[in-house]
Amino acid sequence: MDREPEIQERAAQDYAGIRVTVTMETLGQAIDQGLSELFGWLGSRGITPAGPPFIRYLVIDMAADLLIELGVPVATPVAADDRIRADVLPSGRYAVLRHVGSYDGLIDANAALQAWAVAHGVEFDSTETAAGSVWGGRVEHYLTDPSQEPDPAKWITDLAYLTR
Repeated sequence: MDREPEIQERAAQDYAGIRVTVTMETLGQAIDQGLSELFGWLGSRGITPAGPPFIRYLVIDMAADLLIELGVPVATPVAADDRIRADVLPSGRYAVLRHVGSYDGLIDANAALQAWAVAHGVEFDSTETAAGSVWGGRVEHYLTDPSQEPDPAKWITDLAYLTR
């Protein structure tokens, strides 16, 4: 069961990330491959994650492509290379919804957060373009490691959208 959305003030967060363009059909495979690669890269450099992994949605066109970054928070900025990027989740006020359950429910959870925002006069930091919706900060934080908790009904994901 999802909690009621709330507004949270969040500090900026450095992260290491891999930017990829996906479709809704290729998203799952990209997540699995990209996060595995990212955790391997961090481990090979002795960098300990400073939090759970996330997906940052940069540009969304649900009918076509999504430009995303698979990210892992780090305590200090990393030295990027041709594949791994160093970036920062921006500070600010975020509308946050905690989703408890399978990842299959995330589309509905995102829709619920967006409907809540409309009902409460909350405006997101996003702009419509020909390429799709460009987001200043739209993130899904995966708080539960499925390898540690095999029951999808207990998985916890925080959806966080930067507001204006």
